[in-house]
Amino acid sequence: MRVDTVHQRDVYYINAVDKITQWEVVVCVPQISELYLLPALKRLLEQFPFVIFNFHSDRGSEFINYVVAKLLNKLLIEQTKSRSRHSNDNALVESKNGSVIRKNMGYMHINFKAAETISDFLRQWFNPYLNYHRPCMFVTESKKDGKGRETQIYGQTTTPYEKLKEVSRELKTSFLKKENSFSNLDKFAYRESDNQFARKMRQQETEIFSKIQTMKG
Repeated sequence: MRVDTVHQRDVYYINAVDKITQWEVVVCVPQISELYLLPALKRLLEQFPFVIFNFHSDRGSEFINYVVAKLLNKLLIEQTKSRSRHSNDNALVESKNGSVIRKNMGYMHINFKAAETISDFLRQWFNPYLNYHRPCMFVTESKKDGKGRETQIYGQTTTPYEKLKEVSRELKTSFLKKENSFSNLDKFAYRESDNQFARKMRQQETEIFSKIQTMKG
C-alpha cells in the first residue's frame, strides 16, 4: 500500500493506494498531528476489505514516527519508506493525488471545520465509487529498448474490485479480511450500475460543496 498526503489550505487528505489492485481509500483531517492522524489511519485501514501487508510512504515525519509504527506493528503491517533522491518510489499514489483528489476536490479553500463532513462523504460515496465503479488502467506488458529504457503497456481496464477478484482467482487465495466475502461484496458492487452510482455520488458531492461554502472560520 502506498500512502501520501495532499494539502488543501485548512484540510489535509490522506491518500492510500494498493499497488496491485489500485484500491484507493481517501480520508480527510483538519491537521496532520497525532490527535487526528492516528484515528484517521485506523479508519483508512478499516476501509480496505483485504489484509494489508505493507505500508509505504515518503520520508515525512507525519508517517515516520513512533506512534504510526506502533499502530502498524500491532496490525502486523510492515512499514517501509521511500529512498532518498528516488522520486519515483511513491509514483503511483502521487499520480493519484492529481488524477483523483485534485481533479475531484479541486483547489478551493476548505475550512478545517469541514474535515469531518468531507470524510463522511469520502467513506460513504467517493471511496466506493473509486473502487467498485471507476475503471483504472493496468500494466500488462513491459518492454525495454536497446538502451535499457522501459516502456509499460497498459492493456487492461477494470475496476479495483474486479482486479482484486482476478488476483484472488489467479493465486487461488482470498486476501479478504475474515469478516468479508466476495459474495457479500458482490451484492454491494453490482447493486447499481457504474453510471447510476456515479450520478448519485456527484449529487452528494454537489450538496457537500454547497454546505462547505457556508462554513466560516
